Amino acid sequence: MKLKRIIKTATATILLSLSTVSLAADTIKVGVLHSLSGTMAISETTLKDTVLMMIEEQNKKGGLLGKQLEPVVVDPASNWPLFAEKTRELISQEKVDVIFGCWTSVSRKSVLPVIEELNGLLFYPVQYEGEESSKNVFYTGASPNQQAIPAVDYLMNEIGVERWVLAGTDYVYPRTTNKVLEAYLKAKGVADADIMINYTPFGHSDWQGIVSDINKFGSKGKQTAVVSTINGDANIPFYKELGNQGISAEDIPVVAFSVGEEELSGLDTKPLVGHLAAWNYFQSVESEENTAFIKQWKKFIKDKKRVTNDPMEATYIGFNMWTKAVEKAGTTDTDKVEQAMIGITSPNLTGGTAVMNRNHHLSKPVLIGEIQSDGQFEVVWETDGVVPGDAWSDFLPGSMDIVADWVAPINCGNFNAKTAKCSGQNF
Repeated sequence: MKLKRIIKTATATILLSLSTVSLAADTIKVGVLHSLSGTMAISETTLKDTVLMMIEEQNKKGGLLGKQLEPVVVDPASNWPLFAEKTRELISQEKVDVIFGCWTSVSRKSVLPVIEELNGLLFYPVQYEGEESSKNVFYTGASPNQQAIPAVDYLMNEIGVERWVLAGTDYVYPRTTNKVLEAYLKAKGVADADIMINYTPFGHSDWQGIVSDINKFGSKGKQTAVVSTINGDANIPFYKELGNQGISAEDIPVVAFSVGEEELSGLDTKPLVGHLAAWNYFQSVESEENTAFIKQWKKFIKDKKRVTNDPMEATYIGFNMWTKAVEKAGTTDTDKVEQAMIGITSPNLTGGTAVMNRNHHLSKPVLIGEIQSDGQFEVVWETDGVVPGDAWSDFLPGSMDIVADWVAPINCGNFNAKTAKCSGQNF
């Protein structure tokens, strides 16, 4: 009798184990890697919600390859090394098939060696500094030629800006973007004395002295503008201090690359009316696709006050492209999905079509929006059609000869067109 009980217990354990394995095999796991706490939670929490909405919608359609999608949400808590740990956990332990995540470039740089080592797949949905192309990453946000360069051209040509404040948070994205912009401005004939560069740490809150310095810099008889790569919750006290010191958009306009509808929802926007942002999407754009997306978002989030923004659109496009690529490949295998992604298209929410190029970057329209009193943006300028994203800058000496092409025979993210050699996946 004792032997029978042992056999029954062992059998039950094995069956339970097999059932668990079978259950896991019946779902496709989707990793969600966004900060839900810390300085970047103000921006990233919405992207977590966006992925969950997309998963819910896909499951209503019957899932993918006959399986339901299962989200696996982790919180790297605005802690850059923790992003790497959570990525390893998602791939090695949770066995996710894809990851949607990161906001800051420092978090992406932390994740990069892990995602490449374990041959995972990351969709990165935020504007960034370029100078990178990985086989394991698809960049659905803007590269500098899809945001920073057009914004500077707009300020220079339409507003007549002659003096430039490059203000950013102290990490890789602002520093590299400003390196590109400084080279570009000097190529346009701007003198060193007409360029002011300032960096502050994440979460910086005391802006009185810095804004005062910006005000003085802008009082030299030349039209001055701030090009802002300030990230996260530091934007709130920065814009408040502009208002406190009476700096209006007519005096010194600010064009931001990391401030959208979500960040403005926590601000009194009346003193900010007229300041600008450069993105590839604004909630205010009128299109059938955008109307449907906003309706879907409001229904999912159950809060009429919640807004949409550019990184949400980038997440939406990336997710739709991934599902198409998985269906095309007939598998979630990273190598096969990576190749299937090339040439995949998806509707932009602003109209037109996004296409995934051979360098793992999208073709997207570029929009300049002006802040309105209700926290929305009025589009004041846009490109005529879409702009293909450049992985490598045309304005930096070490980059202008480099191209990324993940299709044979090149199959390299760092290919020197002059020497016809691949220097490795990343700089």
